[in-house]
Amino acid sequence: MSLAPRTSPRWFALPLLALGVAGFAAAWLLVALGGAGMVAWLAPLAGLDMVLLLGLARWPAGASRAGWAVLATAATIALANFCIVAAQLGQTLGLGPVESALRMGPAYAWLLAGMANRPADLALYAAGLLAAGWAGFSARRPAPSAR
Repeated sequence: MSLAPRTSPRWFALPLLALGVAGFAAAWLLVALGGAGMVAWLAPLAGLDMVLLLGLARWPAGASRAGWAVLATAATIALANFCIVAAQLGQTLGLGPVESALRMGPAYAWLLAGMANRPADLALYAAGLLAAGWAGFSARRPAPSAR
């Protein structure tokens, strides 16, 4: 039996990542509904969270982990923006967030998100994608063996 750490991806890594995307987007929505705007400062935290989830599933560091982390971070940013825009539109129309999201099309959501996000928000989204990519490539080195 080998004591070396297992570096092959586990079967539950991608479902865990999808759950992480949905959970982080829901938390992002709750913070945004507190009256803080689009709260784009959560994007770098989302990127690091996606890398952490892949690391917990023992996904090997490198291009694969970085790619999945960047993809999951982009999905989190898009889902959070869609939900925030739907919830804010639903408040003005007297609809619930889910009902508003079901009625709003992607083109209208894109238009509203484009109007709601400032250049500083876009820079923070880019920082989140870069943080996910950078952290996905890096890995903790194992401690030197006592043998």
